[in-house]
Amino acid sequence: MRIARVATPDGPRAGIVDGDRLRPPTPDESLPVLPGLEHALLAPVALAGARLLAPVVPRKVCCIGRNYAAHAAELGNTVPSRPLLFHKPATSVIGPGDAILLPPDSARVEHEAELAIVIGRRCRHVHPAHWRTAVAGFTALNDVTARDLQRADKQFARGKGFDTFCPVGPWIETDLDPADLEVVCRVDGEVRQRGRTSRMIFDVPTLIATVSRIMTLEPGDLIATGTPHGVGPLPPGATASVTIEGIGTLTNPVARDPDAPEPAPVA
Repeated sequence: MRIARVATPDGPRAGIVDGDRLRPPTPDESLPVLPGLEHALLAPVALAGARLLAPVVPRKVCCIGRNYAAHAAELGNTVPSRPLLFHKPATSVIGPGDAILLPPDSARVEHEAELAIVIGRRCRHVHPAHWRTAVAGFTALNDVTARDLQRADKQFARGKGFDTFCPVGPWIETDLDPADLEVVCRVDGEVRQRGRTSRMIFDVPTLIATVSRIMTLEPGDLIATGTPHGVGPLPPGATASVTIEGIGTLTNPVARDPDAPEPAPVA
């Protein structure tokens, strides 16, 4: 089942993707109990022309760095011996079609196509064998990164944390085996990244067990599973698309942030 959120005159509504439309759940169906999915559609909506929203409203976005060996190598990094965890703020989340805004603070903003896990229940200390009990579904995510700031800071908070730096969507796929899915990023139609989740260093069960050992996971939280090699720049005016096999394509335009002040000089 694919679950999406859409903007309506009555506010955000959630429904089930059915062909070329988004429809209300039937009496025999129910939407997952996740933030953002509280209000179901009352009537079908055509997907063409609809404004889809991020399919969930996470309290936190947990990200895994260097989870593909080729990506670690292309950045000159070693492969970690355990999952490398960092966070993106919830305020960085945007939906399909929303613009990735380039801050004047950075001269090198890059795409990172990723499979994202959508947590379905409050949980901690999840055993790897029981990982499915913690999952509502999966979606596509673009871990947009100001690479020059990440390198300068030697940590990830600033380079990963700008508003609009976490596109998510287009929907949640609830019935999916994440073990071997193709992950592709295109910029203006050109393939930049192409990999498979079977090449991840740490698989989905391991990631859920690791993160839930550190912190309580809440319904709607996201775990971004890392990106394949081929990351590259996002110039203003470009269009970035992340396609995950079995889910679909998340597409976002890229623009300069019209409201951002010029960066203050560093003392």
